[in-house]
Parts: sequence; structure tokens; C-alpha cells
Amino acid sequence: MGKKQKIVLPPELPPEIPDDEVEVSDDDLRFVKENRGYASLLSSLDTHSITKHVTRVADIKEDALEKLYEKRMQKNALKKEKEETGLQVDRVDALPIKTLDGKLYYRTATKTVSENDPSEEGTREDVDADKGLVKLTKAEKRAKLKKMKKEAKKQGKEVAKAEVEETPQAAVLAEVKEDLTAEEAFESKKHKLAELGNALLTDPDSNIKFLKEMVQMSKDNDHTIVKLGLLSLLAVFKDIVPGYRIRLPSEKELEMKVSKAVRKMRYYESTLLSAYKAYLQRLIALEKKPLFQHVAVRCICSLLDANPHFNFRESLLDASVRNISSTNEAIRKLCCSTIKSLFTNEGKHGGEATVEAVRLIANHVKAHNCQMHLDSVDVFLSLSFDEDLVKSEKIEEDQKLKNKKSKKRKNSEASNQLVENDRKKSRRELISKTRVEVEADYKAASFAPDVMERRQMQTETLSAVFETYFRILKHTMQSIGARPEANAATLSAAVEPLPLLAPCLKGLAKFSHLIDLDFMGDLMNHLKVLASGSSNSGNTSDKCSKYLTVSERLQCCIVAFKVMRNNLDALNVDLQDFFLHLYNLVLEYRPGRDQGEVLAEALKIMLCEDKQHDMQKTAAFIKRLATFSLCVGSADSMAALVTVKHLLQKNVKCRNLLENDIGGGSVSGTIPKYQPYSTDPNLSGALASVLWELNLLSRHYHPAISTLASGISSMSTAHNQVLLSKSSPQQAFKDMSLDQELCFTQSGSIKLNNKKRRTNGTATSPSVGSTKVTSSFDDDELQRKLNSHFMLLHDIKENERLRRELDRTALSLQLYEQYKKQKKRSKPSR
Repeated sequence: MGKKQKIVLPPELPPEIPDDEVEVSDDDLRFVKENRGYASLLSSLDTHSITKHVTRVADIKEDALEKLYEKRMQKNALKKEKEETGLQVDRVDALPIKTLDGKLYYRTATKTVSENDPSEEGTREDVDADKGLVKLTKAEKRAKLKKMKKEAKKQGKEVAKAEVEETPQAAVLAEVKEDLTAEEAFESKKHKLAELGNALLTDPDSNIKFLKEMVQMSKDNDHTIVKLGLLSLLAVFKDIVPGYRIRLPSEKELEMKVSKAVRKMRYYESTLLSAYKAYLQRLIALEKKPLFQHVAVRCICSLLDANPHFNFRESLLDASVRNISSTNEAIRKLCCSTIKSLFTNEGKHGGEATVEAVRLIANHVKAHNCQMHLDSVDVFLSLSFDEDLVKSEKIEEDQKLKNKKSKKRKNSEASNQLVENDRKKSRRELISKTRVEVEADYKAASFAPDVMERRQMQTETLSAVFETYFRILKHTMQSIGARPEANAATLSAAVEPLPLLAPCLKGLAKFSHLIDLDFMGDLMNHLKVLASGSSNSGNTSDKCSKYLTVSERLQCCIVAFKVMRNNLDALNVDLQDFFLHLYNLVLEYRPGRDQGEVLAEALKIMLCEDKQHDMQKTAAFIKRLATFSLCVGSADSMAALVTVKHLLQKNVKCRNLLENDIGGGSVSGTIPKYQPYSTDPNLSGALASVLWELNLLSRHYHPAISTLASGISSMSTAHNQVLLSKSSPQQAFKDMSLDQELCFTQSGSIKLNNKKRRTNGTATSPSVGSTKVTSSFDDDELQRKLNSHFMLLHDIKENERLRRELDRTALSLQLYEQYKKQKKRSKPSR
């Protein structure tokens, strides 16, 4: 038999690659273009016939050839499986092996089968089973596969449960990590702010560049870091801001050659000014946000108070005045205290900031139509003006007139004399010019402000203040003029409040000596109308009291008297109307509603300090104040009794009110009977009455009032007591108010001492508070007087209630009688 012929299959053709993926270099293209004639053979090749020739196998049937191809494919598949089971070594750790045909082969190691792999265990069991003697049936194999699937499902569920249990813990851990990172970032920013601020405070010249970084940190997203950054910058700027106003160099100055020190100073000033400007812009932007408003306003006010001379003062003043009438009490008080410190400490800014602040407040009042908080105008009371401000203006006018007259005389004399030498004239002119230059240099070098400039600034300030005051008075007059026709029911809802009238009147009273005489007449007419409470003086007091408070109307009377006293020679105004208003306002006064200090001041200025009074008018005030003392508290009663004593000491004939004659005093005057409800003191007939109120006041629960009332009732008509009492109603009111506060505090200490005595038995412990109180008060006597006093008040209220019920019943009976009469008339007509 011959040898079996070995069949060799043709090699596998390379895979077909599309033309888009073939990369051809530029050199190859250039070579093909240059040798295109040699490449004509390639274009005529028949690739299909060549492929068919290469892949043919001679003398082999087609069935055998297919089997050969299948075997070759199986070999390739086994080879692939071996490569997959092998573990490829890292190319860095093992060098490749290059074959002769140019291919690279890397070393591989067989994979180690894991013990937990169920599929591998199953295959091993199958192999072991195959190797065993007993073979499993098909049913047993199915049952075994089902069991393996169930176990795999159980393992998958357990893994999922473990993952679910781990997820909440992971979320908590992630939150904790975020919190820790946020806290670390916050602490790092805080430390950085502290380091930058410390570096700037220790050496600002070298570390001035850190200011921009601190300003940038104040724009952080964290609110706390923003507040800390603003406060840190505030401390830095308060320390490093120079005591002068920075002027940046012009373009010509920048082109000039300067020394190194000058360049360093220019860089320092420009950096400081740019950072300061950015800081102020940030503050003004945050001042409008409620979260940062308090911090921003605090920084603005602190900067304005510390550096009113520095650049951008106008922005700080604008922000402070804008919040001077804020609804937030803390912000309002902060701005008001800053403005007041500007007014009182004019040495820091030379008075320029005062003028600007007063103008801004005046414009603010005008823009809001006088509807602002009273603190916004109350700051004007902190202003101070030179006493010789008005006198100096008069002196200047007189000096100008004298200079004009002297010039005329000199001109007339010069025409008669010969013309002087030109040489002497030139010498005199030269001396005068040098004198002017020396004076200018002295003013520039001296720190004291110029007298003329200060006088001009004070004049501008005073004009702005009085412009605001007169605007408030005009607005009040207009609002009151529109009210008289309104009904009482609509007044409470439609009446526009007048919050700025009280501080306006206080300011007019304080600066009354500085008011120009041209405005005195109109001012007195306005005050007279306001004291009456309406635009029409004929209206009743009950109707007037709905427009202005009693304190405001009393303040109008005080201002009128102060203006008259300071300008007594220039004005000729009758003040009897103001006495009439005071006489009626005493009855309208209510202790809890109105201010007792204002009433005491009005009594002092209008009654005690006035030199002459009509006897009938004086007696009417004495009688009304004595009645008033029965109905008010201790402080108000003391002020009224001090006024009564003062009037009785000055007017001896009015002491006839202390007599107990039948039908009244011995001097009754033209009016025989006392009319307590009269609105005019001259028509009240008070001389026909008796001061029976002093008898009740001598039993007052307060020992000071009872002693004073007893002293007044014991005054004699025979002896003329010239010595007047030194205490004024205003001082008596303050002392009594302070005494009441001390009594309340000491009464608490008495209760504590009594408790200690009860616990200690017979042991006595000396107490400072108890000895002071027992020396001035007796507990039993005080209790008895209080009981009688409050019983009297209770009886008065009960009588008033019964009288109202009686009037109501009488009115209803009268209406019923009228109804019966109308009914009788209607019957016969039918």
C-alpha cells in the first residue's frame, strides 16, 4: 500500500479592510505619483481569479474539504479558550517574545479556579460523577439543577439585603464627612481672616495687598463668614485709615519721575482707597438685606464716627440718615447716636460733616412729608451754636457802614491833598501783599479753623434747621386746617399723625434766641393757633383737644414765652391768649396720658418767672391749681402747690383766699360768685371763693405735700413776705418723681426686712433702707391716709356713675312723655 497523501489547506487570507481605515503616508503618495508608470500593472490585476487560485485544493472532493475546514475552525476555537483561561502578565513586569514573522507574544499563566464558584463546582461534580461507576438519570439531573438555582437565588437575596443595610450607614457617613469638611472649611476661613487682619494691623505698609483678599472673603456664600469679614475689615480700617483725606495723583503727576518712597506711598494710598471703596459698596448693598442689615449699619456708623474726615464721607452720611427713621429700634438708635456724636465732636471734621448731615435730614423730612420718627428731628437738639453768632452779624453790618463813611471821608481828603510819590505807593502795595500772603500761610499751617468759615458753616446749619422746623409747623397748620369739618367718628381713622411736632417745638424753644426777627410775627401767630388746637380760635376746647395733645399745646405756650423773653425789645405781642390757653389746659391735663415735665415747665415760665400779673387772673390760677392738686399724683400736686405758694407770696391781696368769710374772700372783685367752669380767668370770679382744697391737701398721704399745704394755709395777710421760695415747679416735680422711685425701691427692702424679723424672732438687724423710710413715713398713718384718699376717689367715681344713670333715666322718661302726648293727639284726628 502506498503512503497516505497529506492534504495541506491554503493559508487564511487577511481580513478585508475598508479604504477609509487604510492610512497612507505622504511619502508613499509622493512615490506612487512619481512612479505611476511602473504601477500600471497593478491596476490590471484580476484579484478574483487570484483568490480562487490560491484557495483551491487539488484532487480533493468537496465533502472532504469541508471536513478539513471544520477541523481547522475547531482547533482555532480551542486555542482561543486556552488563551481566555490563561492570565496575561502585566506588560511592565514581563518582556514580550518576538517571533520570526514579527509577531509579539506575551507570557500567560493559567487561572486559578475560585472555591466559591458554583458553576465550577458543578462541572467538577459532573466530572466526578462521570468518573464514578453510577450515572445519574435525567430526572435526578433536573432536580439537582433546580436545587442549585434555588441556592443561587438565596445567595443573591442575602447579598441584596446586605447592600440595603449598608446604604443608610453609607448615607450617614457621607453626611458626617460633609459636615466635617464644612466645619474644617469654616475654621480655615476664620483663621485666614484672623491672620490677614493681624498682618495688616502689625505692618500695614508691607501687607496692604491683603485688603483686597479680605474684601473678597466678605463676599463668601457662608453668612457667618460674611459677617466676620465685615467686622474684621471694620477693625482694620478704623486702625489704618490716615488722619487726612487722600487725593490720588493726576495724570501729569503720574508721568513725573518720583523717588521710591513716593511711589511706595502712592501705591499704599491707592490700594487703601480702592479697598475702602469696595468695602463701602459691599456695606451699602448688604444694608438693604434684612439678614445683614444690622451688621452693615453698625459698620457704617462706626466708620462714620471714627473717620468723618476721610474719603467717601457722603456715602456714609447718606446711609446713616436713610436709617435714622427706621422701624428697627436698634438700628434707629445706632444711627441717631452717630449723628449726635458728629454734632458734638466737630473737631474731627471741622464742621463740614455737620452741615452735610443737617441738609440731608432736611431733605429727608421734605421727601417724607414730615411723616417720620421723632428721633430723626430730635438729633438737632445736640447742635451747638456760638452765642455771638447773631451779634457778630450786627457788628459786621455796623463795620461795613463805618468803612463806607471812612472811605468817603478819605476820598474827599485825598482830592485836597497832593498826589504821593509813586515809589511810596508801590512800597505800600508790596507790604500789603506780603502781609496777605503771610496770613494765608499761617491759616494753612494752623490747625484752628478760620473764624469766618466757621461762622458761615454755622449760618448754613442754622438756616437748614429752621427751614425744617418751619416746614413741620406749616405741615401741622395745613393738616389742622383740613380737620375742623370732620366728624368725631371719622377723626380717629382719617387723622394724619403729627410725630415731628413735639421735637420741633423743643428745638424752637432751645434756639429761640437765634431766630431772625423777620419771622417772629408769623411764628407767634402760628404758635397761638396751635396752642388753641385748631385753625379757628373760636372752636371749643373739647373739639381742639382731638387735634393736638395737651403736652404739644403747652409746648407752644412755652416757645412763645421764650421767644418773647429773648426778643423783648423788638416785639410787641400780647400774650394774654397764651394765659387763656394755659388756664384751660390745666383742666384737660391727664397724668397718665400727658407729660408732667412740660406742665411744670409751663407753670415755671408763664407764672413763676413772669413779673406782673392781674389780681383777678392770679386768683383764678391759684384756685384752679389748688383744685388740680386734688385730682393728680404726688409729683404733679407738688408742682402745682409750689406755683400756688409762689403766686401767693408775690400777690399779697390774693391771700384773702385763705380767709374763711361767709360768701367767699373779703375782696370779691367785680364778679360776686365763683364760676369754676369759666374759660377766661378774668371772668371766673376766683376772689369770691376760698381755698378749701388746702384743708384736704393737709391730710394728704404724702408728708411733703401735707406739710406744704399746711404751710400755705398758715400764710398771714398782715406781714408782707418778700422772700420767695427758691424751688421752682419744674425742680419740685423732678425731686418728687425721684422720691417716688426711691420709695418704691425702699418698700421692697422693707418687706424683705420684715420677713427676716419674723424668721429670726426677737432678733433685730439694722437696715439702712428701713431706717430711712421709717424716719419719713409711719406705716399705720400712711395706710390710714391711703385708705381715706382712695375711698374718696371711689365715692367720686360712684357719684359720677349714678349721675349718668340718673340723666339717662330722666331722658328716657321725657321721651316716653313726649310719645304719650303724640299718641293722644293722633287719636282725635282719626
